[in-house]
Amino acid sequence: MKTFVFTLIIETVPVLTEQLEDALFEAGCDDALLSFRNGIAYLDFDRESESLEKAVLSAIIQVENTGLKLSVKRVEPSDLVTSAEIARRLKRSRQSIQQLISGSRGGGNFPLPVAGITTKTMLWSWKEVISWLIERGKISDESIYEDAKTLKRINESLAVRKNEIELKSIKRITKLLKSRKLEIA
Repeated sequence: MKTFVFTLIIETVPVLTEQLEDALFEAGCDDALLSFRNGIAYLDFDRESESLEKAVLSAIIQVENTGLKLSVKRVEPSDLVTSAEIARRLKRSRQSIQQLISGSRGGGNFPLPVAGITTKTMLWSWKEVISWLIERGKISDESIYEDAKTLKRINESLAVRKNEIELKSIKRITKLLKSRKLEIA
């Protein structure tokens, strides 16, 4: 068994009560710390499990089975990262990461930002950054990439699970993009 560290962001805004704490504990979340920041409730977990996926999914199910109508919005650490967050996660300097991004180190072709190119703060996909670093031998622990993939998939699933119409729309658009033809119905 391995201990996985992650955070669940609660979509519904519960009020901190003894009933909430007791319900989470009784549901099996005795390995989590409930906190609030700017009115947002979140649970920091240190969960033992065979895999990150099992750890996160079991935590989500336990939170949502408390009987308190709690809903998990997303899991952190997020796939979206700034250059500063990349540096923090890799325990490297910001300057070192900027050199990788600019291509002055690392052989170039750093992943393109996924958002923010026209704003002050650019965002990258952590999964893409880790893949790039592994391909270039900058890091060797491929479990970091597997964990990034897992968290991204879980967050994407959380985003569409409550809205079947949205899921159908995503599938339709994906099909159109794959065909490279626009068929407007």
